[in-house]
Amino acid sequence: MEIIQTFLLPNAWLALLALGFLEIVLGVDNIVFLSIMTGKLPPQEQPKARFIGLLLAMLARIGLLFGISLLMQLTRPLFTFSFSWIDGAVTGQSIVIFLGGLFLLYKSVTEVHHKLEGEEKGEQESKHKRFWGVIMQIVALDIVFSFDSVLTAVGMVSFREFGYIGAMTIMVTAIIMAVLLMLFFSGPISRFVNKHPTIQMLALSFLILIGVTLLVEAAHLSHVNVFGTEVGEIPKGYIYFAIAFSLLVEVLNMRLGRGKNRLARQPASDPERER
Repeated sequence: MEIIQTFLLPNAWLALLALGFLEIVLGVDNIVFLSIMTGKLPPQEQPKARFIGLLLAMLARIGLLFGISLLMQLTRPLFTFSFSWIDGAVTGQSIVIFLGGLFLLYKSVTEVHHKLEGEEKGEQESKHKRFWGVIMQIVALDIVFSFDSVLTAVGMVSFREFGYIGAMTIMVTAIIMAVLLMLFFSGPISRFVNKHPTIQMLALSFLILIGVTLLVEAAHLSHVNVFGTEVGEIPKGYIYFAIAFSLLVEVLNMRLGRGKNRLARQPASDPERER
């Protein structure tokens, strides 16, 4: 009954739409990583891997929501450190985000190395054995990415206005909507990324950028001061703008390349016939 009353409120629908949109935006980096990782599997296993990976990621985000009290405790300092040039207070949340950033950097740099060295062909035989390994990596990294989305959801939805059940219903519904939309677009995005090697390299560069951003965010959450200056947070709007601009330039380059190939395939005109 409380759920029905919640969705009779206009503010509930506004909160749901705004939160759903932010969940999709915050899930862009997750789709990029998902596309890269599932591209290492045989084509017939990639849709199944995307479905299972996003489904488990959705359950992980919902689990984090219901474990909100534990999540809030992770923001409390576990220990502090202080030296002549650096000091800070490390939290559980910052440790998780820091480890996630290191993991993302490791995977991205490793994938770039494999592509530059041409080592993927030698791994063809072991692809069938790595299905669940890929799934676990997707879920593990999504848990790190989920901190942003969960904290955003908690900050946007008022428990006082909608009540506990109503607020949780709005947040869970927004997460389900965002994951279903990501699942719908993950196939075309994955095929596009894996079809074009330059897009793959660009996507891996984005993941390296996001990994560095996670490391800086971990330092910011720990209130790390270096030589008396606190490490600030990198605005995510800058990151998403850089990604969108780079993709636009790459798409224009691809269209320009197709145009040149089309002109090159056209038969040359015969001067004698023109006379």
